[in-house]
Amino acid sequence: MTYVIAQPCVDVLDKACIEECPVDCIYEGKRMLYIHPDECVDCGACEPVCPVEAIYYEDDLPEQWSDFYKANVEFFDELGSPGGASKVGQIDKDHAVVAALPPQGEE
Repeated sequence: MTYVIAQPCVDVLDKACIEECPVDCIYEGKRMLYIHPDECVDCGACEPVCPVEAIYYEDDLPEQWSDFYKANVEFFDELGSPGGASKVGQIDKDHAVVAALPPQGEE
C-alpha cells in the first residue's frame, strides 16, 4: 500500500509535501507531483500538509480520481527507482492522465 497524489495537485505543485517527506519519495513532474509507490514508507507525513487535499492513502482514494493511482505508479515505469527525488530534480513529463487534462484552476 502507498499514498497517491490526485487531481487537485495538477497545476498547483505546492511542494509542502516534499518538505515533510522523510524518505524523499515525492517526485516533481511538469504539472503534478507523484509519490513513488516502492519508495513510500506509508508514514502519512505528506497528507496533512497538502493545502489542496490531493494526497490520499491508496484505499481511501475517491472513485472520481481512481485513475491517479495508475498515474502515480506508471509515472515511474521508465524512471525506475532512483532512490530519492532530490537526486533527480524536476522530470520534464507527466503521466498521460495528467497531460491530457486542461489547465486546472482557471475559470
